[in-house]
Amino acid sequence: MNSKSETDEASRGNEASSSNNNSAPSNCEDQSSPGICPAENSGQDNMKRAAAKQLIERYFYQLLDGCGNSSCDNQYCASSGQARNLTPNEAAAEAIKLFYKEARLCDTHPNKVPRTEANTCDSSASTTCSTSKTKESTDNKEETCESPNMSLELQEGPSTKPEASQDISQQEDFKTLSHNNGAPLTEDRIYQLCDECLQTKAPQPLIRALGEAFTQPAILARCFQKKVRRDSNSGEGSSSQADKESKAMCSSTDPDKDVDSVAGPELDVESCRRAFQYLAKVPSEYYSSALVTALTTLAENMEIDLRITKKMNVDDAVKCFIIAFEVPDLGCSDYLEIALPALCHAAEHLPTKAQAKLARMWAAHCKDSLQHILETLQQLITLRVISTNYTRHFQVQDDESVTLATKLMKIVYYANMLAGVMEPNTLREEPIVIANQLDPLGDALDHLYPLSSMKKANQTQPDDPLAIELDVNVLDARKPYLPFDEFYNEPLSDTIEMDIDFANYKTEITNGKKFAFLKYPFILTAATKSLGLYYENRIRMYSERRVSLLHAVVGAAPPMPFLRLKVRRSHIIDDALVELEMVAMERALDLKKQLVVEFEGEQGVDEGGVSKEFFHLVVDQIFNPDYGMFTHHVDTHTVWFNPTSFETEAQFTLIGIVLGLAIYNNIILAVNFPMVVYRKLMGKKGSFEDLADWNPVLYNGLKDMLEYEGCDLEEVYYQTFRICYQDVFGNPIFHDLKENGDSIFVTQENKKEFVEMYADYLLNKSVETQFAAFRRGFVMVTDESPLGALFRPEEVETLVCGSKNFDFNELEKSTEYDGGYTSESQTIKDFWSIVHSLPLEDKRKLLQFTTGSDRVPVGGLSHLKLVIARNGPDCDRLPTAHTCFNVLLLPEYESKDKLEDRLMKAISYSKGFGML
Repeated sequence: MNSKSETDEASRGNEASSSNNNSAPSNCEDQSSPGICPAENSGQDNMKRAAAKQLIERYFYQLLDGCGNSSCDNQYCASSGQARNLTPNEAAAEAIKLFYKEARLCDTHPNKVPRTEANTCDSSASTTCSTSKTKESTDNKEETCESPNMSLELQEGPSTKPEASQDISQQEDFKTLSHNNGAPLTEDRIYQLCDECLQTKAPQPLIRALGEAFTQPAILARCFQKKVRRDSNSGEGSSSQADKESKAMCSSTDPDKDVDSVAGPELDVESCRRAFQYLAKVPSEYYSSALVTALTTLAENMEIDLRITKKMNVDDAVKCFIIAFEVPDLGCSDYLEIALPALCHAAEHLPTKAQAKLARMWAAHCKDSLQHILETLQQLITLRVISTNYTRHFQVQDDESVTLATKLMKIVYYANMLAGVMEPNTLREEPIVIANQLDPLGDALDHLYPLSSMKKANQTQPDDPLAIELDVNVLDARKPYLPFDEFYNEPLSDTIEMDIDFANYKTEITNGKKFAFLKYPFILTAATKSLGLYYENRIRMYSERRVSLLHAVVGAAPPMPFLRLKVRRSHIIDDALVELEMVAMERALDLKKQLVVEFEGEQGVDEGGVSKEFFHLVVDQIFNPDYGMFTHHVDTHTVWFNPTSFETEAQFTLIGIVLGLAIYNNIILAVNFPMVVYRKLMGKKGSFEDLADWNPVLYNGLKDMLEYEGCDLEEVYYQTFRICYQDVFGNPIFHDLKENGDSIFVTQENKKEFVEMYADYLLNKSVETQFAAFRRGFVMVTDESPLGALFRPEEVETLVCGSKNFDFNELEKSTEYDGGYTSESQTIKDFWSIVHSLPLEDKRKLLQFTTGSDRVPVGGLSHLKLVIARNGPDCDRLPTAHTCFNVLLLPEYESKDKLEDRLMKAISYSKGFGML
């Protein structure tokens, strides 16, 4: 900002306001002041300049005229008596200085219009009005009446109404024509203005009304008020009582009542929506540009009131945002590039309570608008990401348009949960606390190795203040109004440099100075977040390795930089569980070291491939029905805890450790748990709705009972509070949900209680001992991980089991070639032709052969990074693979038939390091 030019502008503005002899020219395109000559402003610089100009003017008049408060104590206000008498030029220079140091502004300030004792404006479209008896002059003059809400500078002198024509820009209509004296918009007024515009093809009255309402928060907050219905027979007393009750609701401090007060006696959201739907009938080119400018000005004024003066009422701010986001699609790029970023910038300054009110209002009264709001924010983020060339010096985390839109999307995210089906927060699993086992030697030397400080405490992401204010948790969202995956932004997820974002994330936790998208995980895909989790786990592994080496240096213990397991293939379960049990008992922190597996009697260095095979073999045996720890549901192809298992709690704890180690070491397992297991692992108990994927036949039967309305339910279902289920051997087991349950029949009055108790017993109480041990083992590995903060239960399932999308076209596109092969080599073409024709089971075998796992990684096969290397000319050898590095060694066979024969033999009969 040029201080000299701003001084001149403020000085010119003062001269214009204090003189009645100077008239503003009708066409002043050459003037430099945007207040005197309304010009079309575009871009962020003009927006910031306009906002700065408004603040400087407010300081200017505060220094000259004061705020009108006789008891004012602001040293920068004329009303306080502390400010020295200044000339207009001195006040202009001082105002600029006060702007730069963000000096105090009084709560009230005079508008930049001639101060008069009476000011009567015609509410019609005329641009002139009669002004009587100004403080500067007693002469009656006909002056231009300009709304203080619309312009930064006074425009004086005679003026006439410009004719409605296409050559008059919407910006001029918006800024120079007279308005409706601050009257708020109503549904009927919008109808009238739209009909007039459609009939006369003159959009100026509509533009003026929208411009006046949408530039000042105080006016916009009074728009579309709900009409108070008064009974004609009740008299004035009843009306007065209704007004008192309305005011009492508005002043209530109870959050729920606040929501009702905003939606009930004040803002009529449905009326606002109908009005804007009618507005959409008018061609958007008539008003879109002016409305974009108005919304931008509104956002700037709200930001000033929220950030600097702090005088804006919270309810008014909420209503302004609700109305602003009910505006229909304007169909112009300026909205996404200028107005929407400005609104996001203003929303950043909403206090937490106001954000909570906005989320509740959107959830309760604007469900149909959530899709539009979300799509608009996604468009803004996507547009910025794909059109900006980010570098290591200007990351996407530095782009305010993206980050502020993400912050506003968080409010929409919580509103989306509240608008859907929420379960009570009472259904929470008891938290499991693992004893702190920090190493004294490691702690003493942490200052020498900053990287290891992550291990010192649970520096996981703190609870979100907005979530606390709303008392909402993603685990309680049984069915959000919009699917959670609609909040993913794939272009953003693909653009983020996760190493930088992860560093910002750890910094954000400690001092809150860096923006990190990991703090807003709803916008990132599971594949992108899994990379952040990978960095977290790897740093912890290096930290544990360093501590182990420090022990060796001082002779405290032999070096154990890795979690090393040595097992026999023939006794893999016994060996693995015994060794893991010893580690868990002696020093549980060793579980956070990098896993290294060695098969006894086999040569090989574990660079990842051996560990994959180890987990694959362990899972195959543990979940075998003959082992007896889990039962299999034939209908859903899932496994469940055996409540009558003969195995000890320690065995289930070790199974939980295996699952945690798989996530910690970035290994995908072939397990088939129902979703309720992952919900319970994250801390949410199973409920009736979880039966849908656990046992759909039972779920449908109980749902039919709930929906049955006949009075003969007792005779139709003949069900008591005694239930029967089968153990692993098929024997029936009876259980009374209540005392003497066999004598209590299910009726219309108690059927809901029966269903809830039935589900609670099957999913929680019957396996309480087994699951608690299993979860404890899982938490022993993941307790310091941000797993719960970053991932929802369905995303945790993807982490464990991988993606279910076996798209080998993606694998072909992402595959790299080496040793002389290219994508155009005939052998490669034949290879992919064979692969695409294979059934799914053989495709799984191919993945198992080349990568050590038959599961698709998080994000799909495009993230697998397979390498096919030439392994010599045509020969009779079979293809081989380095599973640690996802490398397939393929000889250049002379024919497609020979390639298919050798490939099928290799993937069908190979296991470990030899042929079976």
